[in-house]
Amino acid sequence: MHEDLIGMSAGWSSIEYNWRDSALYALAVGAGADDLLYTYEKGMKAVPSFGSLGFYTAVKTSPRLPLPYPVHYQAQEYLSNKLGKEVPRGMHMAYQMEMCKPIDPIKGTLVYNTIVKKVYDRGDKGIVLEVDNPVYDESGQQLCKNTSWNIIRDVGGYGGEPFPKAHVEYPDRDPDWVIDNRLSPTANVLYRLTGDTNYSHVDPEFAAKRGQSKPFMQGLSSFGFACFLAVKAIIPGEPERMKRMYVQMRSVAYPDTPVQLRAWKIAEGKASFRYIDMNTGKAILDNCEFEWE
Repeated sequence: MHEDLIGMSAGWSSIEYNWRDSALYALAVGAGADDLLYTYEKGMKAVPSFGSLGFYTAVKTSPRLPLPYPVHYQAQEYLSNKLGKEVPRGMHMAYQMEMCKPIDPIKGTLVYNTIVKKVYDRGDKGIVLEVDNPVYDESGQQLCKNTSWNIIRDVGGYGGEPFPKAHVEYPDRDPDWVIDNRLSPTANVLYRLTGDTNYSHVDPEFAAKRGQSKPFMQGLSSFGFACFLAVKAIIPGEPERMKRMYVQMRSVAYPDTPVQLRAWKIAEGKASFRYIDMNTGKAILDNCEFEWE
């Protein structure tokens, strides 16, 4: 049954965008009044994580969707039908973006799919789906490849391949880069306008059903915030130099929260980092890597 999930696909979709969508995305992941490089169409550049929009979106998509429907939602429904019980919907456990070419910030089309490539068994913790999310432009050139690891609880222990542990090196010294930002009181609503219209990020009733005391930030908004801050700290003004970013989702982020990115250079063109909730001191994203050329 679990092996049946491999190859499952949400199907090809596309998003047409223009410079206003690029600017909205930048504002939604932390750009401020001085970040005109990402918000003003004159000489504009795209925040690289703009290429993650296709994973969770129901805005400006073709074919149209009422709500985001990535492939792990399809997998959850399949397992629920097979087992005769409601299986919890999956959530991001880790996420990676590998850039192939810079994204045109002014106008274009993102053509994308989400496809289950592997299934890992975590025993009583559930299963992890490794999901590929290739993204192309309208000419067929690949812009980036996203990989998401999504955990689905209550369906593990079937004797499948165990989930491999990622090891990220953190040097025993002060960070080489530290940069601060703040999630605004409406950060969840602003990011929602980029396409992730899941109700739990705006509706207190739906947030409570997910075990949260109030609406919370989207997982990929944390990815976007960290990407924006890493570019700003490590390769300021040159987002086109980013080649890869990997993160593990560790804790929920909430609007109106001060955040900080701490990064260490560990090799030429490679850094490890943490994205921290400054109210609690906990990592929102941990075991993270950022690579550039």
